[in-house]
Amino acid sequence: MIDPETQAGWVPEAESEDDVEEMPLSLRLSIADTLTLGNATCGFMAVYFTTTGILIPHLSGSQETGMARHSAATAVILMLLAAIFDLCDGLVARKLRSSPMGAELDNLSDLISFGLAPAYFVLVYGMVADDAHQRVAAVAAITVLLAVVLRLARFSCVTMKDGMFQGMPSPFGALTVVSIVLLELPFVPTLLAVIGVAWLMVSRVEYPKPRGILAVAMLSWIIGAMGLLAAWAFDAPGGQMLLQTGCALQIVLAATIPLFATARRVNTFRDNRREARAAQLP
Repeated sequence: MIDPETQAGWVPEAESEDDVEEMPLSLRLSIADTLTLGNATCGFMAVYFTTTGILIPHLSGSQETGMARHSAATAVILMLLAAIFDLCDGLVARKLRSSPMGAELDNLSDLISFGLAPAYFVLVYGMVADDAHQRVAAVAAITVLLAVVLRLARFSCVTMKDGMFQGMPSPFGALTVVSIVLLELPFVPTLLAVIGVAWLMVSRVEYPKPRGILAVAMLSWIIGAMGLLAAWAFDAPGGQMLLQTGCALQIVLAATIPLFATARRVNTFRDNRREARAAQLP
């Protein structure tokens, strides 16, 4: 058909849906990607509750400790929920499928939930605790954040043997950091422990991946930790002691797993040397 004024051909409209290009595969979200976005959302909301329920009341001079307790518990529960999303998106991706941008989404979400959120929690702790030093706590918070950034970047570049992580996984590290803060130790031990966790995340210590029975155990541990936080938030009888017990167990696990990994590497090295000597004998 010709336009009588311009004598130019009109571009015909698409007559069927078949002429419309489909969305590129790289832009489609899978079920696993949706879980990963839930991870990022939980991390952001943890920052929100830490700000509105702990930091702002402290800056405004509010003496309401119950609100701070509820907000702290909510923030940590959201980090725990983010860890569940992080655990499930990997399982779903292996069972079903993941989009080509799934790995990038996972790293970005982990940075929010297990880097920014716990680092901000440490920073706010340094501002509201009686014996804390704000600037020193800020340095510790930056250390945690950078450790997670470096760990996630290395995870994308380094190929490890199947079933193992190099360095403490960022969800486990984030939960250990907030456990240290919630344990309410003196400022200096708290600071040293937080920096120690940051070092473990960028170390070469091997950690097993949560698969099979280990994944079920980790999920059960996270759900139990949520219950402890809820009991503490609502001031249930013995809630404070239960929370401190749970936090102490988390820290003990973080400290003992590297010891087992180191002992396993030493035993492997000894076995290799023993085999090499036996092979040299006539």
